[in-house]
Amino acid sequence: MKPASQPIVFRDRLDAARRLADGLIAYRGRQPLVLAIPRGAVPMAKALAAALQGDLDVVLVRKLRAPFQPEFAIGSVDESGWTYLSPHAAAAGADADYIAAEKSRQLELIRQRRAQYTPIRQPLDPAGRTVIVVDDGLATGATMVAALHGLRQRHPARLICAVPVSSPQALTMVRPLADEVLCLQAPADFRAVGQFYRDFEQVEDDEVIALLR
Repeated sequence: MKPASQPIVFRDRLDAARRLADGLIAYRGRQPLVLAIPRGAVPMAKALAAALQGDLDVVLVRKLRAPFQPEFAIGSVDESGWTYLSPHAAAAGADADYIAAEKSRQLELIRQRRAQYTPIRQPLDPAGRTVIVVDDGLATGATMVAALHGLRQRHPARLICAVPVSSPQALTMVRPLADEVLCLQAPADFRAVGQFYRDFEQVEDDEVIALLR
């Protein structure tokens, strides 16, 4: 990651994906498995997989939401049920009962999404493959932590985290979990992922399903 005097503001997610593809061009033609963290990253991963001549799928993880602050992550859970809890979870008011209930809610949503997104096939197997995990940005990094942890247990040959933008703290947290991290920028004044996109419209389930087909 090269320091920049001015933060990059991406036109949209596809612009960000094209820039990530430039940084991952060495993997073109090596059949990488490009995994999106839904929903926002799915259009990006579709474009990246096409650019790198790879395969597209999703990795299903969910953030655990703070009590009364649903946008604030206190951790995350992956499809297997493995849970990451941030050091500030207790300070945010999340006791053991709250965490158990929130984990149950998010696992149910993961099950629903798996049934929606890949109803007639199993998820693609990452074992022995170069795996590129894509998100549209990292704020706390919680969902990427869960994604990388879960995928590592499935023995990819190489595990790569690719994001257009991250908070410096999240980038520090995910680096040890991947073999390679491509992050185009991690500005000190990071406040939210959306501030680095001119168009940051929400991606809906219908679009995700269409892209995965």
